[in-house]
Amino acid sequence: MSNSKRNILVVVGFLVAAVLLLLPSFTLRSSLAVILFAAGGVLLLRELLGTKSFNPTRRGADDLRTTDRQSTAEVFTQARLFEATINGMREGLLVVDRDMRVVASNAAAHRLFNSPRGNLDDQRLTEITRNPAIYGAFLDALKGHERSEVRVETHGPERVFDLRVVPLGGDHDKNGGGEDGALGVFIDVTRIERLERVRQEFLSNISHDLRTPLTAIMAFVETLETGALDDKENSLRFLSIIRRNAARMHDLIDDLLELSAIEAGNVQVRPELIELRPIVNDVLSLLETNAAARNVVLTNEIAPEATVFADARRLEQMLTNLVDNAIKFNRENGAVTVRLERNPEAGASHEGTVASDRILVEDTGEGIPAQHLARLFERFYRVDRARSQDMGGTGLGLAIVKHLARAHGGGITVTSEVGKGTTLAIELPIKHFTAG
Repeated sequence: MSNSKRNILVVVGFLVAAVLLLLPSFTLRSSLAVILFAAGGVLLLRELLGTKSFNPTRRGADDLRTTDRQSTAEVFTQARLFEATINGMREGLLVVDRDMRVVASNAAAHRLFNSPRGNLDDQRLTEITRNPAIYGAFLDALKGHERSEVRVETHGPERVFDLRVVPLGGDHDKNGGGEDGALGVFIDVTRIERLERVRQEFLSNISHDLRTPLTAIMAFVETLETGALDDKENSLRFLSIIRRNAARMHDLIDDLLELSAIEAGNVQVRPELIELRPIVNDVLSLLETNAAARNVVLTNEIAPEATVFADARRLEQMLTNLVDNAIKFNRENGAVTVRLERNPEAGASHEGTVASDRILVEDTGEGIPAQHLARLFERFYRVDRARSQDMGGTGLGLAIVKHLARAHGGGITVTSEVGKGTTLAIELPIKHFTAG
């Protein structure tokens, strides 16, 4: 095959590979095949650049023919294309020779191995990593054995990679010396691993939260069936317990469906300029009985003229969850205060309005230890599981608040001091009005 035809095939194939890698529906196995093809293209290009027919320094400038100049320009264009595509990959790419010396790598590999000089080429594998899993995988590939699904963990920051290493270009019949090299692809699966942990925790939590009330319901139904119906006083008490546990399961399922709809983007948020104080009054009135049972004082410090840009029904839902939590995890004779402050950190517009409003729900409870704050808004996450079970609730309230706040274009933050209390703040963007 002529050099020009080989060049055309390499470029066309590589362009197809680049396009396929950009498709969101492209599978991991297929992408690996494309990556291997791309790496093969790099090696072929190096071969082309190293051959005499593509060495522009072999002749003087005067007798360099037009076809040679065109071929050289094509090769350099291909080189730039190869380099841009390989360095644009999210997967780390590493090629070593039979002496375990790096002969090719991309930008993702440089970041993975924290290369101070931004290039791994010509370094031995032992110089860039001491990880025995990586070294063993490349060593096996040089012996002709493909290795896949090798787990690689890095620290600072903690990341997890799935490593696949394949042998390259050996000829055992002629020299028996093993493979000429090995190519490894590092696929970042940190997010997949985290999601898997979240999934496992979710299944564990939902199973526990459903099993507990269901067990109580079944136990008291069996008690009633075995003769307790004749005892009117106890039967009424048992029915009350059954009803309470059934309501708990109902609330849990409702919150799960609500959270699922919000996360899927099926909940429409229609913000408008609304008065905040009446909404807070409605929330406090709804929860007044719960607060009185624990001698917790509820205070609305929102100014009568205060307005925010939000969906009134969804804002009431968020505040209800936050105030209810503040009551449950407060101390006896404590207090819950709702107030509004402007957030000046994002800067003011030319009309003098600021970037966001912060609706604060403050309590005087025991506070939350610092190690729990980062996970406070995860589904089913509880600082004190035993106390949370006693207080009721589904463990989904704060997760719902987080997603609703984000749906408004805002967010939620938490600050807490052990022994003094906790403050949760809903941040809502302010609608700017153009002067005119």
